Amino acid sequence: MHSCQIPRNSPAIANNDNGIYRENRPLSLSTPHRRKYLLMQNGLSNHGAVQARNAITGFILFAVLGFFAPAFLAQSGSGHAAPPVKVRFLTDHFPDKPSLSPAFSIPLDPLGFSAPSANYLGARNSFVSLDFLGENTLLFTFRVPGLIHRDPKSGAASSERQIRALVLSLPGGAVQAESLWTVHDRVRYLWPLNNGRFLLRDLNNLYEGDASLQLKPYIDFPGPLLWVELDPEQQYLVTNSDEPVATAQSSSASPPAAGPPAEDDSGNPPEDHPEFVVRVLNRNSGQVLLVSRVHTAIHLPINATGYLENLRGEGSNWTLNFNYFNGGSKMLGNVDTDCDPDDNFLSQREIFVIGCNSEGARKLTAITTGGQTLWISQAPDTQVWPQLTVAANGSRLALTTLDASHSVSTFAPMDSEDVKEQSVTIFDSVTGDIPFVSPVSPMLDAGGNVALSPSGTRIAILNAGAIQVFDLSPAPPLPPDN
Repeated sequence: MHSCQIPRNSPAIANNDNGIYRENRPLSLSTPHRRKYLLMQNGLSNHGAVQARNAITGFILFAVLGFFAPAFLAQSGSGHAAPPVKVRFLTDHFPDKPSLSPAFSIPLDPLGFSAPSANYLGARNSFVSLDFLGENTLLFTFRVPGLIHRDPKSGAASSERQIRALVLSLPGGAVQAESLWTVHDRVRYLWPLNNGRFLLRDLNNLYEGDASLQLKPYIDFPGPLLWVELDPEQQYLVTNSDEPVATAQSSSASPPAAGPPAEDDSGNPPEDHPEFVVRVLNRNSGQVLLVSRVHTAIHLPINATGYLENLRGEGSNWTLNFNYFNGGSKMLGNVDTDCDPDDNFLSQREIFVIGCNSEGARKLTAITTGGQTLWISQAPDTQVWPQLTVAANGSRLALTTLDASHSVSTFAPMDSEDVKEQSVTIFDSVTGDIPFVSPVSPMLDAGGNVALSPSGTRIAILNAGAIQVFDLSPAPPLPPDN
């Protein structure tokens, strides 16, 4: 198990006025359940101090400028306009049933699942996680209904809840393993890994599990862990954690459970000191490549060699810059979007971007890291709150949305009565072709009710009282770089 902590007065930490911290000591491995927080090291073990400083310098630049929002891509990085790409307009017709017949179905009632109340719609609570642990193995986890937990001292309602975990073999749906977990908030708690394993998040801790549902401590953080992301090859983790700076000097000899403070001459932290910490860690060694204090949790799209940085120009114009972990950067091109965009790596060489037009309708674009736009789709303005699921090999993506009865905008907001259904659209990553579309039920606005197998040839959805599984032919591969 890895532990993350930076002692308050460590000389290994340098800070500047922007709250960016640089560290140069290794993150040590610890025995299970060890709570002593050790120092961290920036940089990959293969790269020297100069390369690590270059990577940190790039990270400081985008943290200082605040360019954490993703961008909508429209041009290549060569300085020339990309060839025109035809925009496909997606239908606004809500599907009545799946566009294919399921290969097989697993009824939900015998598994003990009960749908959450429709009153939760809009709260974005994570009730379910449906994930493939292999082509023929599903991990189905869901909240167990029960009485609201209350703090024994204050009597206040607690976010503690029970999660039932089931490993199902396909196609029969036999239960191979089961367990009951306790988690302490209502947001996403599980991330599948490419090797038939998964990560479970609770409070300050990440655990790693497998198809036996045996959990082992993986990483401890100095404060509550809020969010986890992985690069497509899953060499690195991006973590967001809540680590407030201590308000006074601690007299204890042991390091406090908080991040590094930046103290003035009086020995107190500055008034405007961000409480959130974002890190990029090597998943195998626990070494920290990048670390920064920020004012809000962020989404940081990365692949195995670097991260995306978005530099905003005038109006809706953006420039997308790719920064390499070992130093240097590459300009991918100029972009245009009328809302805060969202970009994600589908694979090492392909990026999927969600932007919007001036009316707020979503623009979907796939682009290579070489700057080539592969396809563009325009979604109807009645589809909101997109949730993205990607096959482990990057060949297919699933976009799940809530479908409203009218166009949603600032002047025409949506409430629960306006939501007609939830649907999922499957795209081939390279061509943008749509081999499958279906409603999903019950409606879960935080997602978790759609899964893609590692090869992208199987889709599992919660629908019509069952886990429905559909088989597809293989998607076309990404062509080699020119």
